[in-house]
Amino acid sequence: MQRDFTVSGQIVDLHQEEIYPGTVHVTNGRISKIVREATAPEHYILPGFVDAHVHVESSMLVPSEFARLAVVHGTVATVSDPHEIGNVLGLKGVEYMVENGKKVPFKFYFGAPSCVPATPFETAGAEITAADIEQLFQRDDIVYLAEMMNWPGVLHRDPVVMEKIELARKYGKAVDGHAPGLRSEQARLYASAGITTDHECFTAEEALDKLAVGMKILIREGSAAKNFEALIGLLSEYPNEIMFCSDDKHPDNLVEGHINLLVKRALAKGHNLFHVLRAACLNPVQHYQLKVGLLREGDPADFILADNLQDFNILSTYINGEQVAANGKTNIKYTPSEEVNNFNTEPKTPEQFAIPADSAFRIRVIEAFDGQLITHEAWATPKVENGRVVSDLAQDVLKITVVNRYENAEPAVAFIKNVGLQRGAIASSVGHDSHNIIAVGVDDESITRAVNLIIGAKGGVAAVDGADEQLLPLPVAGIMSADDGYAVAEAYAAIDQMSKRMGSKLASPFMTLSFMALLVIPSLKLSDKGLFNGDTFTFVPVLES
Repeated sequence: MQRDFTVSGQIVDLHQEEIYPGTVHVTNGRISKIVREATAPEHYILPGFVDAHVHVESSMLVPSEFARLAVVHGTVATVSDPHEIGNVLGLKGVEYMVENGKKVPFKFYFGAPSCVPATPFETAGAEITAADIEQLFQRDDIVYLAEMMNWPGVLHRDPVVMEKIELARKYGKAVDGHAPGLRSEQARLYASAGITTDHECFTAEEALDKLAVGMKILIREGSAAKNFEALIGLLSEYPNEIMFCSDDKHPDNLVEGHINLLVKRALAKGHNLFHVLRAACLNPVQHYQLKVGLLREGDPADFILADNLQDFNILSTYINGEQVAANGKTNIKYTPSEEVNNFNTEPKTPEQFAIPADSAFRIRVIEAFDGQLITHEAWATPKVENGRVVSDLAQDVLKITVVNRYENAEPAVAFIKNVGLQRGAIASSVGHDSHNIIAVGVDDESITRAVNLIIGAKGGVAAVDGADEQLLPLPVAGIMSADDGYAVAEAYAAIDQMSKRMGSKLASPFMTLSFMALLVIPSLKLSDKGLFNGDTFTFVPVLES
């Protein structure tokens, strides 16, 4: 509920780049005036934080629950790509996210997914066409064309890809990029199509190439992909072209913090306060033309109070003049949400995950990296038992599978290293971007049990360790829970810890697992149709003789 009130403190003015004692007057949810004072309390008043690129679905929470957790950390808005649920339910899924977000006092700005399905090399639950995108653009609550992952299509000016970009131009919408590894001339060609941002840079050199051709760089620090350390040095030279984002944030990590953590880290590295706050507040609002207040007279009363400018402990968060969080607690009430889904496959058997050895003398292996979405192609000598290639714990080479969840089909099976499990299996129906079931394990029986737990729940995250089984059901599109966000975070933390007791050394095993089916990120990934080389966009064999 909007109220008329005043709040005094040290005003952090991003536009004049000054800090002064003052009082903010709020009338009917907007800032009616800001008055300079001789003295004011020592806490600081500044604009709220904006996550410049996030898939809310990756929090495993519906938008209304994501908001309840995020406001505690000073986040007032997100630029949200709903392509995860789009891959499951199409337009119906996008509309679900938009409408669910309207249930709470939080500023979700959703985009029209540009690549659903992400590639033709996997099975998704739906398609979003150019006609669908035009239908979405006619809504006031769809503000941009979400990340254009089909970078080969952009470089080759594929007619379908270009039609979607032209629609964004027609309706005056920004176009988000997704171009991992593109440098020099390829980066120029990608940007020249009208794409304005990229959040996939994992080196400063790559980011510089994209900055040079006019793209804005989003520094990403999520639960799996962590590029802050590699890119934050660019902020001092390019303060107007940098934004902060999480991309994907698991619920336990969201309880711990959000964009506020990047602000604190950047300041600890000695970066200019106003440069940091431009990236966290001002730049995304201006780039995406968001209706988010920036602590000016006439703006919506979207602001936060922080105890100091080093620790950035958030004392209060206001959105449209409503206090949505105070003293580390959310003021947004839990509200029940509808459950929608698309899950149509039957339980599997251990025999379906077996790989005959044939005459193979080496196996192609996905090499995963902690804190990165990219993988490398590695090779290993197969371990053979009873005529079958099996997981090899000595080499840390484990079996990985992707199971089609939209129809009955034989699982795709391959191998992965650096997951680190010593026993059992983990599985999830959060498998970007098509959200088929993905599992890793040390033996076929454990993999089968973990996969079947997911199938039985029609979505979830599962771990199997001998007689011990844990399951976090995700009945909303097979990727989200409509339960209280803090309870979901606690349940997820428990299953995450179980996977680490089973031997995984990854910081976020389930988040890393979820990206092993993301074909548009190089180099080697697994879809429900087979092992896929993301550099050449071709399927490759698991075994070589």
